[in-house]
Amino acid sequence: MPLDSRSDLRPIPALIAIAIGITIWLLPQPAAVNDQGWLMLAMFIGTIAAIIGKAMPIGALSIVAIAMVATSGVTSSHPGTAIKDALSSFTSPLIWLIAIAIMISRGLIKTGLGARIGYYFIALFGKRTLGIGYALALSELTLAPVTPSNTARGGGIIHPIMLSIARSFNSTPENNNTGKIGKYLALVNYHANPITSAMFITATAPNPLTVKLIADATGADISLSWTTWALAMLLPGLVAILLMPLVLYYFFTPEIRKTDNAACFARQKLSELGQITRGEKIMLGVFVILLLLWADIPMWLLGDSYQVNATTTAFIGLSILLLTGVLTWQDILSEKSAWDTLVWFGALVMMASQLNHLGVITWFSDSIQSAIAQAGLGWQSASALLILIFLYSHYFFASTTAHITAMMGAFLTVGLALGAPAMPFVLMMAAASSIMMTLTHYATGTSPVIFGSNYVTLGEWWRAGFIMSLVNLLIWTLIGGLWWKALGYW
Repeated sequence: MPLDSRSDLRPIPALIAIAIGITIWLLPQPAAVNDQGWLMLAMFIGTIAAIIGKAMPIGALSIVAIAMVATSGVTSSHPGTAIKDALSSFTSPLIWLIAIAIMISRGLIKTGLGARIGYYFIALFGKRTLGIGYALALSELTLAPVTPSNTARGGGIIHPIMLSIARSFNSTPENNNTGKIGKYLALVNYHANPITSAMFITATAPNPLTVKLIADATGADISLSWTTWALAMLLPGLVAILLMPLVLYYFFTPEIRKTDNAACFARQKLSELGQITRGEKIMLGVFVILLLLWADIPMWLLGDSYQVNATTTAFIGLSILLLTGVLTWQDILSEKSAWDTLVWFGALVMMASQLNHLGVITWFSDSIQSAIAQAGLGWQSASALLILIFLYSHYFFASTTAHITAMMGAFLTVGLALGAPAMPFVLMMAAASSIMMTLTHYATGTSPVIFGSNYVTLGEWWRAGFIMSLVNLLIWTLIGGLWWKALGYW
C-alpha cells in the first residue's frame, strides 16, 4: 500500500532497498575499489533493488538516484561538478533518440495507421488460425522500427486487434473456451514482441543502453549504428518470426483451424476505418523517411556528406508531424512514457557510466574472469555460460532496463577479455537482452498487459516462455552465427 493517497512510495520495498544498499556499503571493501566507487556501487544496487521491488515508479526512483549522486559527492567534492556529473547523461543523443521515437509512435495510434496495418495483414492471411498468427507477427515487425515502446506496440496496438479477432469467434475467458483460438493468438501476440524488439535499435527502449554498454566495453571499437544492428539481426529475426507461430501452434494447438470469418471480419474493420486519411498518409510518409535515413540510404547514394545522425532523423520526423498537425504539442506533452523514459534512462545510464569511470566494473569483471579461469573454461564455454546466465537470470527481474544496467557491462567485459570474438559475442548479448523477455508474465511491460487478458494460464505462459527462449537462442546462435560470418563480422 502507498504511504498515503498522495505518495507513490511503498515503504516495505523501499526499506528493503535501503537496507540492501547500506549492507553493501558496510561490507569489506575490495582493495581494487576506492571509497567513491564502493559508495556508488551501494547506491546503484540499492536503486536496482528499489526498481525490482517497485518501491516507487522508475522515473521517481531515478530522480532520487540523481539527488543521491549529486548530494553525496561520490563523483566530485565540488557541488557544481557533482550535479553536472549527475545530469551528464541527459546530453546523450541515444537517450533522446528513444524519447523522440516514442513521441513519433503516438502518431500510429492517433491516426489509426497501426490498426489499419494489423487488419490489413489479417485480411490477407486470416483464412486459417495459423495465418492470423502470421498476420499478428508481421504487423509487429512492420511497426517495430518506429515504436521503441514495445509495450505500446504489442500491448497498445496489436493486442486490441488480437482481442477483437478472438471475440469474433466467441473465444473469451468468461466463456472458459480460450483454447478455441484466443490462447494461441495471445501467445503469438506476445512472443512476436521480444523477437521484433531484438531486430532494431529503435524497437525497444533499452536497446540504446545496450549500444552504449557495448561501446564502453570495447573502448568504442564497436559502436553499433542503426543500420549495423538491423542488418545483423535481420536474418535470425526473420527466421524467428517465421518459426514462432509454428512452434506455438504445435505446443498450443487451437481448436479452430480454419478461420474464413476472420478475413471477413478484418475487411469489415478496414471498411469501418474508411479511406486512408491525410494523417495516415503523412504518418506513412514519415515512417518511410525515418527508415531511409536510419538505413543511411542518402549517404549510400549521394556520399558521406548526406549522412544524418539517427537522433537528428528522429527530430526531423517529429518536426514533420508537428508542422503538419498530425501531432500537436499537447499530444507530445501527454506522451508520458516518452518523458518518463527520458528521466529513468538518463539516470541509469549516468550511474552505469560512473561505475565504469570509478573502476567498479573493472573490478567486478576481473573477479568473474578469475573465477571462470579457475574453472578452466575456454572462451567458447565461458561465453556460452555468460549468455545463459545473463538471459535466464531475468527470472529474477521485472525490468529489462534494470537487468541490462546491472549485468550487461560486466558480462561484456568478461567475455571479451576471455577471448570471445568481439562482434558475434556482443550481438548475442544484445539479442539475449530481448530474448529474455519471453520468460515470465512480468518480464517486460507488454507481458502483464497480454497476460492480464486471462487467455493464458500462468503455467502455460511460463512453459511457452521457456520453449521460445530455447528456440530463439538456437536461431540466433546457429543462423545468427552463420549470418554474421557471411557479413564478415568474425
